[in-house]
Amino acid sequence: MKKQILTLVLSLIGLTAMAQSTQVKLSSGMAEGVVNNGIISYKGIPYAHAERFQRPMDVEPWQGVRKFDTYGQMSSQMMMAFGQQSAPNMGDDCQNLNVWTPAVNDGKKRPVMVWLHGGGFESGSSYQDPSMDGENLSKQGDVVVVSINHRLNILGFLDLSAYGDKYRHSGNAGLIDIISALRWIHNNIEALGGDPNNITLFGESGGGAKIIVLAASPFAKGTFQKGIIESGAVESLGMLVTPQSTARMVTESLLKKLNLDAAHVDDLITMPYNQLQAAGSEALREVATQLGLKDGFNNPGNMSWAPTVDGEFLIEQPVTDHTASQSHDIALMIGTNFSEMNGMAMMFSPDSQFDNKTTWTDEQKRDKLTQQFGDKADEVVKAFKAAYPDRPEIDALYVDSWIRSNSLKYLGIRAKEGGAPVYSYVFNYETNPMMMVPHTAEIAYVFNNLGKNPMMGQPTDEAKQVAQVMSQAWINFAKTGNPSQAGLEWPAFTTGNRATMVFDKKSQARTAFDDQLMKLLVPDYQFIY
Repeated sequence: MKKQILTLVLSLIGLTAMAQSTQVKLSSGMAEGVVNNGIISYKGIPYAHAERFQRPMDVEPWQGVRKFDTYGQMSSQMMMAFGQQSAPNMGDDCQNLNVWTPAVNDGKKRPVMVWLHGGGFESGSSYQDPSMDGENLSKQGDVVVVSINHRLNILGFLDLSAYGDKYRHSGNAGLIDIISALRWIHNNIEALGGDPNNITLFGESGGGAKIIVLAASPFAKGTFQKGIIESGAVESLGMLVTPQSTARMVTESLLKKLNLDAAHVDDLITMPYNQLQAAGSEALREVATQLGLKDGFNNPGNMSWAPTVDGEFLIEQPVTDHTASQSHDIALMIGTNFSEMNGMAMMFSPDSQFDNKTTWTDEQKRDKLTQQFGDKADEVVKAFKAAYPDRPEIDALYVDSWIRSNSLKYLGIRAKEGGAPVYSYVFNYETNPMMMVPHTAEIAYVFNNLGKNPMMGQPTDEAKQVAQVMSQAWINFAKTGNPSQAGLEWPAFTTGNRATMVFDKKSQARTAFDDQLMKLLVPDYQFIY
């Protein structure tokens, strides 16, 4: 009996110790997390606080132990990112982050992987898709995973710098939020089981664009060592951003629409978000029409909220024919998905259910290829089959050339500049027969979360294996700066080899595999090798 009582007491002590092991001392107070499958998560930790349009400040310390088991507020927005979960908690006070870690207070310095969500610079959140849960990635790689919320759209990128010093950096407030989060990570991540000197940013679409801009900003220098840009290296999204002259034109237009003069700019601080955003959208359209600008999808008379080249946060455009010298020390992985937006466009066309590549006859397929490529159809198909020998010829209609060509340019520039290595990839594993490999498709594979997104259905063993290979490549890159793994050597991209890892049923590194295809699809584009 005494032995049974002793065993019970020891078990209770063990359970108490396990419960206490999630408590950690942060710079702003004691935090308690939640354990699931051996991984501790903290959701909604505030890393800063900011008044509207102003720089983030340190969080006011709290007393006692605060439990973080619920995602925090996301930035106000009118347009939800694809896949955004319903009924989001939105507002200005959105400077918060989430952490997944194998252990805390154990003195082990694990690589830190910081996720930046997509949605351009306008929409999205750290929890917009269940695939972005960091638990599986943290457990697989023994890494600390962090995801961040920050200010977006007009709240994060309205340039009011002409109206007072407190607004000096308002045109880049959303990215300054991220830098504030990275500094918070540097100061607190060791207690959370991570290495403050081994931080990798990874992000999809707009998240990748944010990495490009941060790599070029003196404000972000030294805050991260590596970056993974997933479908985000686009000239119109992050490689090139808004000149300050244009940003100030937008602000002047906005004030006129709201009947505000310089003496009443502060009224914007308390103005209802919907009113502010609606006027901001009108101002963007007005200036875009006036200057003959196009948005990222080549739509005339449109422009999006984006960072500003203000001479301080950004000295020059992030990527032209060169990049900022400070970025040369940052190792990069840059990649795209096979069909990106093209597959999604086919899926959502009105007659797609009855009129698509699976219903066309051979003659109809040939007609479609001729309509698309004219007298170059045969040449394009030949180049396409050389690049993608396992795909049917008709898929040449849907192969992405927009983001891939932009990515190749960026890869070429960085490879010529030397410094830290750069790596190229294309995700070619078909996730949907209709959309093929669309924009965002890689996220669930990178996080090894195929089972967490109900939209993807029940994953096959083959898909699980692809996810294992991809997520391990991301983990290895975060650990060492080299994404190679046992049985899968991944050489860095150089001007000589132009090596690209093609993720598929059987992943392999290939050299200059789609050069000819890209040059046929975008003949006027300026590739830099």
